[in-house]
Amino acid sequence: MIGGGFGAFIGDAHRRASRISDRFQLIGGVFDKDIEKGKEFGLSQGLAIDRCYASIEDFISGEIALPESERIEAVAVVTPNFLHFPNAKLLLENGFHVMCEKPMTMTVAEAEYLQQQVDDTGLTFSLAHTYTGYPMIREMRELIRQGVLGNIQRFDAQYYQGWINSIIHGRDNKITGVWRLEPEYSGISSCMADIGTHAFNMIEYTTGLKVKSVLADLSNVNESVKMDLDGTVLLRFDDNVKGVIRASQVAAGEENGFKVAVYGSKTSLLWNQENPNELYLLSDTEPARVYKPGNAYNTEFADMSHTMPAGHPEGIYESLANIYNGFAKSIREESYVAGEFPTVQEGVRGMKFVHSVVESNKQNNSWCNIN
Repeated sequence: MIGGGFGAFIGDAHRRASRISDRFQLIGGVFDKDIEKGKEFGLSQGLAIDRCYASIEDFISGEIALPESERIEAVAVVTPNFLHFPNAKLLLENGFHVMCEKPMTMTVAEAEYLQQQVDDTGLTFSLAHTYTGYPMIREMRELIRQGVLGNIQRFDAQYYQGWINSIIHGRDNKITGVWRLEPEYSGISSCMADIGTHAFNMIEYTTGLKVKSVLADLSNVNESVKMDLDGTVLLRFDDNVKGVIRASQVAAGEENGFKVAVYGSKTSLLWNQENPNELYLLSDTEPARVYKPGNAYNTEFADMSHTMPAGHPEGIYESLANIYNGFAKSIREESYVAGEFPTVQEGVRGMKFVHSVVESNKQNNSWCNIN
C-alpha cells in the first residue's frame, strides 16, 4: 500500500476490503511521508519493519531484490490525487499490478499514458469505483442488459454530501489544511472529480451507454475556494437519450446521498447508496418490485457478489471487497465476469468527463464533447 497510514479512511477501507475478499494479505508499503510514522503504522498492523519503506523508490528496489515468490504482487495506491499518476506509473514500469483510488490522474494525457502502459505490460490495473461492487448495482446492470427496461430514455444521478459546508462557513471563513480544496493536490475539480465521477461511471457501468457530450454549470460557492463544490451536468448520449448529474459537497445535512435512477420505455430502476441492499423496479402496469441480495431470483452476477445470506445487510467494505476479488482473479489468470472490477479504461473516461465538464463551465455553459 502506498499511503493510507494513521487516520486515512480510504486506506483503512482498502485494508478491510482486501481482507474480506480473502484474496490478499497486507505485507508492506509506504504509509507516510515521515518514515518513522510509517514504521509505527506498519508495526501497528503487524508488519515486518523492513517492509515499511521510506519512499516508493525504496519500496520498488527493496521488493525487486527479493525472490519473485516472496515479492509483493499488487499495490494499492491510496494517496492524495496528485500522487496517483507518478506512483501508478512507477509501479507499472516495474511489474506491479495496481489498485488505484480515483480520480486516476490529474490530466487526460496522464490517464492515457497509464492506459498505454497497461496495454503494453499486460498487468492488471483496477480503479476503485467502489459502488460498482454492490450486488444490487450489478443486478441493475444485468437487468438492463437483459432488456427489462426496454429502451433507455433517461438517466438521473444525484450525489449530495455536506461535509465541506461546515469548512467553508467556519470561523473567519478561511480554507486551511484541506488538500481536496487545493488544485495542486486535488486537480482542476473538487466536487465533480471526487463524487461526480462516481455518478458518471455508474451511468456507463450500468447502461453500457457512452456519454457523448456534457453541458455543465458549476459553482465554487465561496470565493476563497478555487474549485467547484456544487454543480449540475446535462448529458447527451446517442439516439436522443438524455441524462443529468447533480452533485454537491455543500448540501448541509447530507451524508453520502448517492441516488441512481435509469428510466426506460417499459420499466425503471432506482437505487440509493445509503440503503444499498434494495433495488426498486417501477412500472406503469404492475406494483413496484424490490430486489435484495442473497435471493434466488437475482441474476448470476449479483448472486456471486453477495457475501452474506439473504437478510444480512452488506455495505461499503463488502462492495470494495468484490472489486478486490475480481482484481485477484485477473492477476491470477482465473476466469472472471466483465464488470467485476473497474479498469484503466474507466479511469480514462473519468478524466475526460472531468475536463469536459470544467471546460463546458468555462465556456459559459456550452456543450462539450467527451472525446
